[in-house]
Amino acid sequence: MDVPVDPFLVAAVGLLLAGVVGVAVPLVPGPLLSVGGVLLYWWLTGYAAPSPSVVAGLTLVGLLAVAVDVGAEYLGARAGGASTLSSALGVVVGLTCLVLVGPVGLLVGVVVTVVVVETYRGASLREGVRAATAAVVAALASGVVQAVLVLAMLAVFLVAVL
Repeated sequence: MDVPVDPFLVAAVGLLLAGVVGVAVPLVPGPLLSVGGVLLYWWLTGYAAPSPSVVAGLTLVGLLAVAVDVGAEYLGARAGGASTLSSALGVVVGLTCLVLVGPVGLLVGVVVTVVVVETYRGASLREGVRAATAAVVAALASGVVQAVLVLAMLAVFLVAVL
């Protein structure tokens, strides 16, 4: 007995799974792919499934994951005592290094930038390293939080439509 496959569901789940993978792959907007999968399915079903409240909730969770992705390094450096300047420069240099070198480049770029800027501004090397360490820990924690959020989105979506 063959069970018909819903191509809309396959496309949506494909985007949600790409979102999960995208959390770990540099330059792939994982949470946005997950939101795209939810919205695509909702649109393709004539806004019938999942319910508008589920769509709104999943969209908010996806946007929260984006915010975590964007702000983690900055907030981590600030929490570690870094100045706004070194935090912002760390994010810019880290993202540039991510594009050029990959994930290790992101971490190294943030660390070196925060340490150099903080010591240039008069902080001790120890204080600069502490601020850079906080930024890196925040970046790694960000990946974990994003993964949990997009996996939760996938699970809730599947429960809502199956």
